[in-house]
Amino acid sequence: MEETLRQIANIISLCLEAVALLAIVLGAVQAVVSMTRVMLTRQADGHAKRLAWIEFSRWLIAGLTFQLAADIVRTMVVPDWDDVGRVAAIAVIRTFLTHFLDRDIEAVRERDVAGKAHHVEP
Repeated sequence: MEETLRQIANIISLCLEAVALLAIVLGAVQAVVSMTRVMLTRQADGHAKRLAWIEFSRWLIAGLTFQLAADIVRTMVVPDWDDVGRVAAIAVIRTFLTHFLDRDIEAVRERDVAGKAHHVEP
């Protein structure tokens, strides 16, 4: 029974890792396209560049979240200290990324609101 549970957990974990990889790759491709567009249009304000990086950060957080889920599933069956350390490291990285992403999103939002207040049309 334990071996069956371990095999199921490995399959689920592998699927979650595939989703994590897909999220990171999609985010990277989108970031490259966005940054190329910004460089080709030569937007001077940097707003588009910040938005591209924020969107990439969201993809990274999604990828890390799925990776964390995969590690948790794997750790549930046969936890060892390496697995526990990996889960803890990913959780810490994800927490910091989320914190800084939220801060950046709020800063961009405040700039957008301030910019719209200054450009009120008659």
